[in-house]
Amino acid sequence: MDEAHSFQKSFWKRQGNKVPGSVHVVTAGSTPGGVPSNVVGAQYSYTTLITSKILNKEAQSSASVPSYIGQPGNVSKATPSLDSSKSGHSHPLPPIKNFNVFMQQTDNEWDDALDDVNNSNLPEEEKEVTPDVPVFQKRVHTKTSRPGTPSASETNTPSEQPVQSPRPSESKRKNTNGLKDNIPDLITDPSNLLRSCIQDVDKVDAKYTRFKNILSCSNIDLAALRELSWSGIPADFRPMAWQILLGYLPCNSDRRVATLARKRKEYEDGMTAAYARGTAGLDQTLWHQIHIDIPRTNPGIPLYQSEATQMCLERILYLWSIRHPASGYVQGINDLVTPFFHVFLSMYIDDEAETYDVSLLPKEVLSVIEADSFWCLSKLLDGIQDNYTFAQPGIQRQIATLKELTCRIDAPLAMHLQNEGIEFIQFAFRWINCLLMREISLRNTVRMWDTYLAEGSEGFSEFHVYVCASFLATWSVQLKQMDFQDIMIFLQQVPTSNWKEKDIELLLSQAYMWKSLFHNAPNHLKK
Repeated sequence: MDEAHSFQKSFWKRQGNKVPGSVHVVTAGSTPGGVPSNVVGAQYSYTTLITSKILNKEAQSSASVPSYIGQPGNVSKATPSLDSSKSGHSHPLPPIKNFNVFMQQTDNEWDDALDDVNNSNLPEEEKEVTPDVPVFQKRVHTKTSRPGTPSASETNTPSEQPVQSPRPSESKRKNTNGLKDNIPDLITDPSNLLRSCIQDVDKVDAKYTRFKNILSCSNIDLAALRELSWSGIPADFRPMAWQILLGYLPCNSDRRVATLARKRKEYEDGMTAAYARGTAGLDQTLWHQIHIDIPRTNPGIPLYQSEATQMCLERILYLWSIRHPASGYVQGINDLVTPFFHVFLSMYIDDEAETYDVSLLPKEVLSVIEADSFWCLSKLLDGIQDNYTFAQPGIQRQIATLKELTCRIDAPLAMHLQNEGIEFIQFAFRWINCLLMREISLRNTVRMWDTYLAEGSEGFSEFHVYVCASFLATWSVQLKQMDFQDIMIFLQQVPTSNWKEKDIELLLSQAYMWKSLFHNAPNHLKK
């Protein structure tokens, strides 16, 4: 036990205990076990230590060197030098003045038992420092190295590759939560997003620049914004442009901050009143219908399968329903809120919205997105509310118009549908009730809504009918070769999964052409 304890001590405190592998202190003129006057800090052969007192200079040069100082065949510079200039006579081993001098004269590879030595209590001149001595090849220890020195894994050995520095792109990583940097400014006023838009004119087109110029005005020209938005809105400007086109965000920049703060506070107060007693105090029939419809909303998109997102949509739909008792909640309205939530979320994040985890958002940001989505949904439904009142007269009227329009633009298709016993209400009801959101992807729906909002108050009602007619005519060749059953199956699962933005623009262009021909001349629709 004593030998093991002595082995853990620092080599200069071992006091000559003969532990295997330890340093045995020997001084000139002393007997074994005597108090040493000089400390020898390197290991030599047993013969050298015993006979060092009587060996001459030639015999001293034959002393063996420990293997850890240098490898066979290498000349180690860590061997103590013999200097007799100060004493005036030859001395086998000079005295070691302090630990720093000792480290300069020996190698810095020590046994593992010395690695845990704490030198914090040593005098300043004896504190351990990393010696600046040449090392030809070091042993690689698997245990922990002494504090302040690099571990074996950090030392570049011949078999290791040097650690590469991070690439410049990695040094400027995005926020770990995917959030933009100017979140507080964006919450206060969405027009602050113009500051973070692309500034390099060589990387943007003329349309991008025009959007930025229009939205940067203190009083936005709404007509010019509608005209420019018809062909699509750049993603950077879409959140702000949608809010302005819907009339939620004022065109006058001086009124925006106060208006947004007031509307968001109003929504917060409405939610507090509605949920004052929790879900137990809600209209259970209404709440249950919303609660079971929310998980069915966009089931293939991770964003809308998040519990946090579903809770937001549930609150939005419930509050809208109790504020509009004439219609209440109708299946299909749950789809209409998702584009707003998607677009307004993209204003605060750099990542892809469809796959973003909203639980990473600060609570304040999520509350703002929820409130803005509620008010924009309300603005949208105000223009098509008769689609959701009793007997849904708005949908019935639009289906009748769609049938007349199809007879005019594609009479053979209309005749084939009639011969097969297909009623337009059997497939077109969902097209109008959900604004084709079940037929095309969310990304393409967002692009289509750019045009709908640019059309003004008639975009989601009258213009949508022409889009439905164009959509039906797109599949005319296939439909005319099918029977009743195949037609119904095909129209329930229209193959639009590969549609791109150009396909949506072609659809909208055809709809605009037919609207220009027939909208202001309704008698042309009648035979």
